[in-house]
Amino acid sequence: MPTKIRFYIDVSNEEFLRIYQGTANALLVRAEDGRRIQIPANNFRKFVTPAGLVGHFEMELNSDNRLINLVRIG
Repeated sequence: MPTKIRFYIDVSNEEFLRIYQGTANALLVRAEDGRRIQIPANNFRKFVTPAGLVGHFEMELNSDNRLINLVRIG
């Protein structure tokens, strides 16, 4: 059964651009349950707005902890 992890993220557009351009290729987030999770930045590309990357997200992982799905939930 897939694992679902929820987290909130607030990254400015400029900061995300630096991340995406290679300064760092992943985002480190803290899940609602306290875990720290590193997620490749390219997974967030479709969620970036002129204000940046802001919102509550839920990611779904398979049994090998590989990302199956990432959605904005608020």
